[in-house]
Amino acid sequence: MENKELIELGEKIKKYRQELSLSQEALAHKCDFDRTYISMLERGKRNPSYLNLLKLCKGLEIQIYELLEDKNG
Repeated sequence: MENKELIELGEKIKKYRQELSLSQEALAHKCDFDRTYISMLERGKRNPSYLNLLKLCKGLEIQIYELLEDKNG
C-alpha cells in the first residue's frame, strides 16, 4: 500500500534536486547517503527520519519548511 504523503514528499525532493541539476548520486554524496536511499525517498518507498530530513535539506540548499509545507491546505 502506497502512502500519499511519502509520494508527495518524494516528488518535492526530486523537484528540488532537479532544480540544482544534481543526479541522485550527486545528492547522495552531498548528504552522505547511498544513491538507492535517494531513489527510494523520491519514489515514496522510505519514511525519512527528522535528522535525515535535515541532512537532505542541507544538500538541497533549502530550509526544512520548504520541503514540508503543504500548499494544498
